[in-house]
Amino acid sequence: MENLKVLISGGTGFVGSAIVRALAEKHPMCAITIIDLKPPGPVHTVPKDIKFIQVDITIQDEVFSALQQVKPDVIIHTAGIVPALSERFGRRLEGHVWRINVEGTQHLVQAAKQTGVKSFIYTSSCGVVIDHMDVPYHNIDERWPTPPSSLIYGESKAAAEAIVLKESSDIMATCALRPSVLCGPGDNQLVPAIHACIAKGETPFIVGDGQNLWDVTYVSNVADAHVLAVENLTSSKTAAGEVFFIQNNEPITFRDFCLAVWAHFGHTPLFEIHIPQALGYVVGLICEFLTWVLGTTTTLSRGSIRDACSVRYASGEKAKRILGYEPQIGIERGIRLSCEEYARRMGIELPMQKAYKKNE
Repeated sequence: MENLKVLISGGTGFVGSAIVRALAEKHPMCAITIIDLKPPGPVHTVPKDIKFIQVDITIQDEVFSALQQVKPDVIIHTAGIVPALSERFGRRLEGHVWRINVEGTQHLVQAAKQTGVKSFIYTSSCGVVIDHMDVPYHNIDERWPTPPSSLIYGESKAAAEAIVLKESSDIMATCALRPSVLCGPGDNQLVPAIHACIAKGETPFIVGDGQNLWDVTYVSNVADAHVLAVENLTSSKTAAGEVFFIQNNEPITFRDFCLAVWAHFGHTPLFEIHIPQALGYVVGLICEFLTWVLGTTTTLSRGSIRDACSVRYASGEKAKRILGYEPQIGIERGIRLSCEEYARRMGIELPMQKAYKKNE
């Protein structure tokens, strides 16, 4: 791995910056270049000596020019778009999502082939399977089929994943990693949305039985998995042409995850109100109608109700066997670190900090 040139697309984002930090720490002799639309910022930090090139992956010429300049041995492709919760279950942004996630991937793969890249790791998503929400996903593995249609995010990631895996060969080895829902430093979706429920007075409500298990993964664990994939594809290549589910391997109920987050912010619901899933579905439909009439946005919809009641966790055996992946940050510690980082970023004083000041 010494003197290996690694290019990381989306390297200033949530997952990409975590991969940059992990790779730089474990393999400091690697020459790392980031391509992204935005330079590194205060939220998604990277080491100061990392090279940055501003690139829009939807523009083929920009992608090719950057790869000609860097001539990387390895590409880790994390750049993409995850629709906001208000857009996740609709199709309004389908063209935009497809342009970035699928066409952008095609541009990178074509440029990689033309510039002699030897290894290509794609940051896919568990959504390639579980964004089809008609069935529960109990401890699924990589043999589970990709559905022909699902939500726009899952469809786009599945299409991009197929493009990458199709190109795996003796000349350029490729693989895809499928992280689950993520938390950690720089998270702008999961912990913030759950924390917001406190101010909205939504914490007592439980839709369904509240016992549905989810995979939630701490982002540095996902970064570690990418580093392991780089090591594999540049040596034994036993991961070539393969996909891997990556998660904390500690399924947790969605309700327990929420309760843990709220507890770190000093909030515990005083009572619970159980709402049958069927009733929640009707309420979601009403909210969708009101949104359409008023021209506003809502986080409550039929899709969000089904999502909150879904079962979705996967086996980590294949990643352990081939990549040697095992999560280093457990879910309990991961939740705590995620809440502490979000609180610092938002200027929120946590109860433990208040108690410490009081005892000084």
